Amino acid sequence: MNDLSPQTSPESPKPERQRKPDWIRVKAPVSREYGNTRDLMRGLGLNTVCEEAACPNIGECWTKKHATVMILGDVCTRACAFCNVKTGMPRKVDPLEPAHVAEAAAKLGLEHIVITSVDRDDLPDGGAGQFVKVINELRKNTPNTTIEILTPDFRNKMRPAIEAIVAAGPDVYNHNLETVPRLYPTIRPGARYYASLRLLEEVKAHNPLIFTKSGVMLGLGEQRLEVHQVMDDMRSAQIDFLTMGQYLRPTPKHAEVKEFVTPDAFAAYGAIARAKGFLQVAASPLTRSSYHAGEDFAQMRAAREAQLAKAAAKA
Repeated sequence: MNDLSPQTSPESPKPERQRKPDWIRVKAPVSREYGNTRDLMRGLGLNTVCEEAACPNIGECWTKKHATVMILGDVCTRACAFCNVKTGMPRKVDPLEPAHVAEAAAKLGLEHIVITSVDRDDLPDGGAGQFVKVINELRKNTPNTTIEILTPDFRNKMRPAIEAIVAAGPDVYNHNLETVPRLYPTIRPGARYYASLRLLEEVKAHNPLIFTKSGVMLGLGEQRLEVHQVMDDMRSAQIDFLTMGQYLRPTPKHAEVKEFVTPDAFAAYGAIARAKGFLQVAASPLTRSSYHAGEDFAQMRAAREAQLAKAAAKA
């Protein structure tokens, strides 16, 4: 993982290094299975958010042959203060990418796959069409694989994008709010908090059976009551699944870590979220959107089935 030291000028004294607490230290990936997963992705020309976003869980996930594919290239049209993905003008969309994603899913034997993407504000549909093609290829080639997508906000193209993607039928639709509204101007300047909420509301309006999911990072300077308000906003938008994890600074050029939130504090947030009615909650320092996504999906589906059975019994 990268150093978390704050930025300095040549004239200023070198600051004391900001060390990570023991609870977020992870081992370097060295397993044979990790290498096999990496080689498969390289061979098919696929990008992963695991690598591009410098995820701390890459060793564990790739050892289990779980990789989150990042479609539409590895260059983003936005520059969020927390994200390690490159910013610039992306290349043309790869027409073979959907077939390669399906091939990777088959070779890895995935029961559940997570597909995300960079922001593609340069495309007329924001990249929604490529999500549809990937979903269709997966349905055709690995019909038993459940599909979770993590999309951008499709700025100024949201409604047609949602209509097309929901019609393709993913099992889980994820879009992360990332942080509290007050921090958007500095942390997520290219996005709007309430536009992201509306996107997830639109998904439910088009198909209430699709599970919706969203996540936030902690440690950016948010206040406890602000986090509680985000939970309430999510529940008002009928979001089923909340993920909460520790923000880790990718490089000294990114937003600095204001606080390392303790495991006990994450557990307390998780308890509050469950009390607010989320079907599934994942809250820990190392939680990320796609971490243990398959297991979490199975639990969330079981929770909904139990909820429906309980309602039917009362009827």
